[in-house]
Amino acid sequence: MNLSIGILGLPNVGKSTLFRALTKKPVDISAYPFCTIEPNVGLVEVPDQRLWKLAEIQQPEKLVPAAIKFIDVAGLVRGAHKGDGLGNQFLAHLRDAHVLLHVVRVFRADNVSHINGRLNPQEDMEIIESELILKDLETVEKRFEKIADEAKRGKKEAVAEFGALVSLKEKLSRGEMAFLFQKNEFIEKLFLLTAKPQIYLLNGQPEEVPDELKNYLEERKKIWFLLDLREELDKIEIGEKEREEMGLTEPKIPALIKKCYEVLNLITFFTIKGQEETRAWPLEKGKTVFDGAGLIHSDFQKKFVRAEVLNWQKVVEVGSWKKCRELGLLKSVGKDYVLQDGDVVEIKI
Repeated sequence: MNLSIGILGLPNVGKSTLFRALTKKPVDISAYPFCTIEPNVGLVEVPDQRLWKLAEIQQPEKLVPAAIKFIDVAGLVRGAHKGDGLGNQFLAHLRDAHVLLHVVRVFRADNVSHINGRLNPQEDMEIIESELILKDLETVEKRFEKIADEAKRGKKEAVAEFGALVSLKEKLSRGEMAFLFQKNEFIEKLFLLTAKPQIYLLNGQPEEVPDELKNYLEERKKIWFLLDLREELDKIEIGEKEREEMGLTEPKIPALIKKCYEVLNLITFFTIKGQEETRAWPLEKGKTVFDGAGLIHSDFQKKFVRAEVLNWQKVVEVGSWKKCRELGLLKSVGKDYVLQDGDVVEIKI
């Protein structure tokens, strides 16, 4: 599955620091705006102790974790929807993302400039949200123009879509985000930026988060996370041994990755290929073993007969997939079986 997280925010809030902490890839980090122009893209492994426990009993030659793609775009500014600060180009990079990770600066540092000359996290959040809404309104207007003639002629589908667009425009104009609206086919095909779930990442220390900001986030039921990204990057770059020697706590980046995975609405199933490979696969919650088979290989879906499944904990408890089969513990299921988080699966063709 090629699911991705788009990292966005104002310039100089810590987006590239976050990307480097996530991917361990060298990227430019500067105290001045617009350090990033082209998007940084990287695959990030999803931490999962279950995979390691399965590997301990199977001892595979190859271990493959699930992964999420992260896209770090350049900082957005007021007027980005019109193209200010190359905003149109940067917003286009977010169009295909499934979830937006909005980095908000709460840290205070005189040596790191702020695009607006002052630190106001709530205002910063509202600037970005306004730009996303205005870009979506532009998308809706273009769609209006495209179907206007057909709607005037009374074409049934165009009339229905026109009505849905009128309602959508009214809500966006009031400052509402599209992910709060009831889903319909007309909204989904527009790939609206505000239709994507958002996680707000506050970059700084707990004491730097104003109570008003916490209340603002809680009242609006925002999903938010607090990390000091500079501190996180330092912990990751010095390595586990040095962290222990210095008495530092473990990085919290893995918890953020898991939160992104959760917001993507994913479960994980596992496959075991003898001692050759043990792999974790991300799959949308509610999908079937038939969908999972197609993810593994298109031939597995075309030639699907049945599948054998068992929860990972039972496999670890017994000691191997082979022993589970010998003991008759594997459950035989058809293609309509809904995969559960933690299922170990073998497809029969």
